[in-house]
Amino acid sequence: MEPIHVHIPYPQMKDFCELVRLRRYDLEIYMSAAVLDQVEKADLEKLCRSLDWKPSISLHAPFMDLNPGAVDPMVRSVTQLRFSRILNAAAVLKPRVVVFHAGYDRWRYNGRTDIWLENSIETWNKVMDTASKIGVRVAVENVFDEDPEALCRLIEQVGRPDFGFCFDTGHFNLFTRVTMERWFERLGRYLFEVHLHDNNGSADSHWALGKGSIDFKKFFGLLRGHNARPVYTIEAHDQGDIDVSLEAVRGLLADS
Repeated sequence: MEPIHVHIPYPQMKDFCELVRLRRYDLEIYMSAAVLDQVEKADLEKLCRSLDWKPSISLHAPFMDLNPGAVDPMVRSVTQLRFSRILNAAAVLKPRVVVFHAGYDRWRYNGRTDIWLENSIETWNKVMDTASKIGVRVAVENVFDEDPEALCRLIEQVGRPDFGFCFDTGHFNLFTRVTMERWFERLGRYLFEVHLHDNNGSADSHWALGKGSIDFKKFFGLLRGHNARPVYTIEAHDQGDIDVSLEAVRGLLADS
């Protein structure tokens, strides 16, 4: 069975290291901008040594206030700087995937995907030049996306085999205006990672699988139908919800 990662912010690694080691979790480590401003290469090397059970790792890039497709070139420049720093961390931690927010919001751009796309491609070409050198795959995640079209256009125009998609189930449930099947039709072939958490469609609750309204049986059926073998990441925020979600995912993978 594929490893199932558990999402954890970098600062909590110190506090929960013994629990994480005891349960031998595979990990998605979130590194905020504040963390990347403080962490040194020696800190990351120390973290690597502490992960003595050799977990599978993915990284989540900073996203607050950032916009890789910003019209303002200074905002885009700061975003590119933050992205370069997470890739510096990736060069040490050697993750399977680094997940980024792509930043498209129909309301912010008044539906002008072309404006966002033109600026985004500049950012992602820079990201991918570095990612390819260090041998890491990059996935852009759906957040406010109402349909898969903007992300599909971005992935296809960047056109790198190591640049793909992270399907966030919670964000899908909040914002989509099209079916789950449509998302897989457009982006299933580019799927590198999935973020698994539940909600009732009104808030980004990050609940355990089964506590909200997402049809995970359908979701895993579509994964199977598209022969997708992504990195599976639990993004439930409560410890009890993590354990419930791990059992649920294992059951869904066994059934598939």
